[in-house]
Amino acid sequence: MRPGPGRFRVPEAHEEHWTGIPAPDRKQDMPATPTPLLDASGLPAGPADIRLIVTDMDGTLLDDAKRISDGLWPMLAELRRRGVLFSPASGRQYATLFRQFEEVAEGMVFIAENGTYVVRDGVELSSDPLDRSVAAGVARAARRLVADGADVGAVVCGKRAAYVERTDEAFLAEVRKYYVEHRIVEDVTAVDDEMIKVALFDFGSAEHTTAPALAEFAATHQVVVSGEHWVDVMNRTADKGTALRGLQRALGITPAQTMVFGDYLNDLEMLDAAEWSFAMAGAHPEVIRRARHLAPSNNDDGVLRTVARVLDLPYDGVRA
Repeated sequence: MRPGPGRFRVPEAHEEHWTGIPAPDRKQDMPATPTPLLDASGLPAGPADIRLIVTDMDGTLLDDAKRISDGLWPMLAELRRRGVLFSPASGRQYATLFRQFEEVAEGMVFIAENGTYVVRDGVELSSDPLDRSVAAGVARAARRLVADGADVGAVVCGKRAAYVERTDEAFLAEVRKYYVEHRIVEDVTAVDDEMIKVALFDFGSAEHTTAPALAEFAATHQVVVSGEHWVDVMNRTADKGTALRGLQRALGITPAQTMVFGDYLNDLEMLDAAEWSFAMAGAHPEVIRRARHLAPSNNDDGVLRTVARVLDLPYDGVRA
């Protein structure tokens, strides 16, 4: 059953804090080229010992129309029966992810805001708050871009909601896709919330226009191009890979027991944290280079088809 809209719980406390655990200095050894999924020589025979499946959302689990395949819900029930944890990992906020998975959210770990905020059953597992002065600096940089003629808007991401100053419908329509809990305010840096990330939406090219304009922050913080139109600024210690490695340690799950899917630059670190790393067909070239395997595209149920093959599960495709 497809989850419907509903209320989400904002975590009020955490039992364990994973933030600040550095990733290894050395990247795992990668094959010269990823192994295509349909090349049987690249995958072992029989079901693999997978305990954790982590997938990006946009361009990966979701099709280009931002839809979740109907085939996911019975597959999640079977994964739960087998004791396999399924975890969405996205630049989207926790409230948005929870709404998408509300009816199956029990026990699920949500890696939200590109790893800066991790929640399970309404309990905060980790977060990496961003200093207000940095958030203010990024907001000023966005205003300079606008003054120079760029079509850019800033979203300051807090634990409770996302905050924007720009009020035109074109911008708000993009914000609503990723931040269902958002508020229009006069000053995004003066809100009463704990900030964890600043995202800039560029109606042009985020990689070629907005990201270079944030070079002053790159020396001390992460400036991550998370999509064609989005750039995220976060603490240096925050990314999806750091969140995933913390989850693996907490649950006693190894990289060999972890399957990861991604398509864009904000997925690179979590691909490094799993031996079963898959780039989607059509992914960013650097993602394809870093992944061990290639999966079918997001419009061809690539995540579901890959999970079904590797774990020897039935697959009833709903998209050609």
